[in-house]
Amino acid sequence: MINLKQIREALQDVYDPELGVNVVELGLVYDISEPAEGDLLIRMTMTTPGCPMHDNISESVEWAVLQVVGVSSVKVDVVWDPPWSPEMMSEEAKLKLGMG
Repeated sequence: MINLKQIREALQDVYDPELGVNVVELGLVYDISEPAEGDLLIRMTMTTPGCPMHDNISESVEWAVLQVVGVSSVKVDVVWDPPWSPEMMSEEAKLKLGMG
């Protein structure tokens, strides 16, 4: 069984290059599950449907979690429901972006 806390920690190293805030603090990661031993499914979104960094962020998420011991595969499922909004950000992210 994969330690999901370690997965969240690894995801804190993945930043939205336009905003300079990690995907966890931005509230982009909706769900992390392990449907089979060693296989991860990460359900996440982007700040906008037309996000030009979509592929880059998804690939960075995949790479980051593959570094965690016990992860043999990862599928990143980018969803648009529910749509992302600034209210999903952590208080720390809001402060970093001057919204707090």
